[in-house]
This record gives sequence, C-alpha cells and structure tokens, in this order.
Amino acid sequence: MALKTREEYIESLRLLKQRVYLFGELIENPVDHPIIRPSLNSVAMTYELAQNPEYEDIMTATSNLTGKKINRFCHIHQNTQDLINKVKMQRLCGQNTASCFQRCVGMDAFNAVYSTTFEIDKAYGTDYHDRFKKYMIFVQENDLVVDGAMTDPKGDRSLSPSKQSDPDLYLRVVERREDGVIVRGAKAHQTGMVNSHEILVMPTISMGPDDKDWAISFSVPVDTEGVFSIYGRQSCDTRKLEENADIDLGNSNFGGHETLTIFEDVFVPNERIFLNGESEFAGMMVERFAGYHRQSYGGCKVGVGDVLIGAAAVAADYNGANKASHIKDKLIEMIHLNETLYSCGIACSCEGSETKSGNYQIDLLLANVCKQNITRYPYEIARLAEDIAGGLMVTMPSEKDFKDPKIGPYVEKYLKGVASVSTENRMRILRLIENITLGSAAVGYRTESMHGAGSPQAQRIMISRQSNLGQKKELAKNIANIKE
Repeated sequence: MALKTREEYIESLRLLKQRVYLFGELIENPVDHPIIRPSLNSVAMTYELAQNPEYEDIMTATSNLTGKKINRFCHIHQNTQDLINKVKMQRLCGQNTASCFQRCVGMDAFNAVYSTTFEIDKAYGTDYHDRFKKYMIFVQENDLVVDGAMTDPKGDRSLSPSKQSDPDLYLRVVERREDGVIVRGAKAHQTGMVNSHEILVMPTISMGPDDKDWAISFSVPVDTEGVFSIYGRQSCDTRKLEENADIDLGNSNFGGHETLTIFEDVFVPNERIFLNGESEFAGMMVERFAGYHRQSYGGCKVGVGDVLIGAAAVAADYNGANKASHIKDKLIEMIHLNETLYSCGIACSCEGSETKSGNYQIDLLLANVCKQNITRYPYEIARLAEDIAGGLMVTMPSEKDFKDPKIGPYVEKYLKGVASVSTENRMRILRLIENITLGSAAVGYRTESMHGAGSPQAQRIMISRQSNLGQKKELAKNIANIKE
C-alpha cells in the first residue's frame, strides 16, 4: 500500500492509542473531535490530491529506495526537479485547504536526516544511514504522516543544553541500554502531531562536547508509552464547539494545529536511533532541516495567499468597490508580494545541489532569503486584505443572530452589500478573511510565518554566513582598480 486513500488514512488514525489533552481533559476520540477534525481534513487532502491523476506528477514520485510510486511527502529528493515539484505541491495543497496541511515538517526532516546520517557513518563507522533507509521504506510503503520534531522548550536561551538549571528543557538521553535508550523532555509547537502516525525527533541547535546526551535523533510511533500531547489554543477555536457552527468558522472544513508533546522516560530501540551522542553533527542536521523547511514556506504560504487574495477580491465585488482604482492597486500589490515569495521558493530549488548521500538539498542562501521574506510579506498581504474587506469583518453579528427569527431579518437587511449578492455570502467571505488573518488559520499564515522554521534572526545569521561578502569586496576592488 504505497498510496493510501483519504479514507484509509482516517481509519489508520482511529487505530492509534494516542494520549491527547485539550482544555485539561484527555480526549478519547481525537479523530472526530470538533476542534481537531478540521486539521485532520487538511492532512487528508494530501492523500486525496495524490489520488487525482491530474496532479500525479506533482503529488507523487518514484522512490529511490523501492522504485515504487509514493506520495511526494514521503520522498527523498533526487534532483532539482524534485525540489521544484515539492514547492508546487505545497502551493497546491495550500490552495485547496487555506490552512496548514502538516506534512511538510516530516518531509523536510526525512531529507535532513537522510544526508546527515550518511556523513555520520563516514566519520564514525556507524550504521545510522542503513537504519534510516529501512525506516524510510517502512514510511513509504505505509504512506505515513510523520511529525518532524525539532523545537525544544529551550529554557534559558543564553545557556547550552548541558548548562540548563533543568536538564529536561532540551530532550535528552537519561539512560543508555544495550538494546536502546531512554529519553525524557518535550518538543514544542508540534504541527500536526495528533494527525501523525510517527514522530521523527531531531536536535534543535548546534551542540558541543558537553551536550552529547542531548544530541539525539530517533523515531517512535505517536502512541508509544510515555508520549502524550497537550493541544495548543488558537484564536476563535471554541467557535468550533458551537452548535451547528458554519458561517462563523470562516473555513469550516480545514485547519491546522500545534501541540506541546511530552516524552516521559520513553524507550527507543537501537534500530530507531539515527544520532546518539555525535554532538558535532547536531548542527549539520539542524541547518539542513532548517534550509528545507525555509524553502517549504515559499510554497505553502503562497497557496494560502492565493486564497486570501481571491477572498479579498470577492469581498471587493460584494462591497461594490471592485472598480475603484485603489482596490485594484492593492490587489496587484498582494499578487506581487505573493509571487515574489513563490519565486524565492522556486529559485532556491533550481539552485539546489547533490549531497554526499545522493539526495538533493536547496541553495541555503536563497532558502534563507525566502524565509526572511516570509517573515514580512504575508503580514502585508493580510493587512491589505483587511483594508479591502472593511471593518465589518470584525464587528459583524454572529451566525446565530443572522439565523434568529426575530433579529435575523435586521441583520439580513442592514448588512446587505450589492443587491445581487446575498447577505449570507457576504458574511461568509468576510469570515474567511477573518479566519486567515485573525482566526484559527492565522497561526499558520501569520505567526508561523514569523517564527516557523526559525525566527527572523536565525535567517539573518545564515544569510550572513552564506553570502560570501569577502568575494563581493574583491569584485568591487577589481572594478575600482584597487591594488593591495
């Protein structure tokens, strides 16, 4: 079963025995919980699109390990076209969900761990790479969703893992056994954890010789004993609990989620360990993962941006403002910013290169430029969408008021825009804009744009490292005929 259907994916989650806490309660059925289910639907779309022949080239690939057709989200990139198709796939998924579809972190982790394990083996004679290839065959054959878990709570940012007052603030090995290790700690901001089958853990920062116990990479099923998740809050999330909620949700079918996931003395067998104390390779794994994930944002955020631009244009139509020159100019600016982000994602893919392991990585400088732009442009796109939508987007009465027999007719009458458009449809498009810019999807479109794949300063550090400023100085000196 190299390609699951949407239905097979959903049923596979029902078989898991995850422990998920939300609002202080253990959730017995995460699959059908009204707050969680929209995020599951977004992941399910990645399976649905892969079954569509129209998108076969984008959504599927041929495995370098088995030669079989697999979902591209489980693929190890083999050339620059794979990198380009990855960005195109992410834009497509964003266009179809207007939310975070949660499989990118796992895909980016696969490729970072794949190349890093190869180089660890060359240095130490370990067998991490073979272990990981076997693991990838398992993932591909079962078309699994894997949560890439990198971000630790970090505690005092000025101190290394080994110097923290609480050593568990970075996930660590607390016991090494002949058959594996026991780990303890947590991973924060875990996108899509509840909708995943597996967890692939990586270190979160570069590490020194004193940090060997924290230099650990491994995989475990999400329902492994000792693993549990605490579901994160999102703006307007309790609207999903309201009876018959629809219009007020903005996007009733799709969404995303994040968790704080705890590892309370979890056993990891040797065959699932891919880094274990080789602290000098932690930075390589982090840097490569970050580069892939910064590339990813040039696809997924652009797809959601396409929906937001379309929603703003529809709102202008419904408001009767679509012919105003300043509205047209704002829409053009939104398109310009969105396509600039896409251009960065494509550019860092085209300039990709082969690693020693044989898979391909993106151009790190351009990937960091891509993510640096992502920290800015979605905010401006959102601002312009709010400008076009108008203040009614955030002062509108509720869906219950609209449907109330007594006061509903007043809402119907006084919230009317152009005569040919129903008040309900006007409310729906405004709620969609609210959802993306201020509501539950704003986690993935706005805040994640700032802090996902590393906060802005992390990209600026990498841009400085990769920019080869010395060469640029020499170019200027040569043109100016400066002899030293």
